[in-house]
Amino acid sequence: QVQLVESGGGLVQTGGSLRLSCAASGRTFSSYAMGWFRQAPGKEREFVAAISWSSRDTGYADSVKGRFSISRDNTKNTVYLQMNSLKPEDTAVYYCAAGRNPYYAGGDFRQYGYWGQGTQVTVSS
Repeated sequence: QVQLVESGGGLVQTGGSLRLSCAASGRTFSSYAMGWFRQAPGKEREFVAAISWSSRDTGYADSVKGRFSISRDNTKNTVYLQMNSLKPEDTAVYYCAAGRNPYYAGGDFRQYGYWGQGTQVTVSS
């Protein structure tokens, strides 16, 4: 079993930046692809970004491409989401997840078997 804990969320103004972190413990971190998802109040959970175990492959939702960047440091068992040029529509609870296939870097939430508790990101005007 792998346990995931997100951090780094908070309140930021439109156009600002935040960096989210997800620390993993339990099973070997490098054996998993990792993804970020988000869920706004009253809306379904949606894909944000993903990265394969070796960082060779990454994937992004169209809504964040060019603004967000996912990375990982397997020596620290941590995955990051750098968020720039934030917009109010980015307001959501952000979750990290560990994928069943270490080579996967897509947005199908069914491919992710382990989830963190989430961290709140609020973008104000």
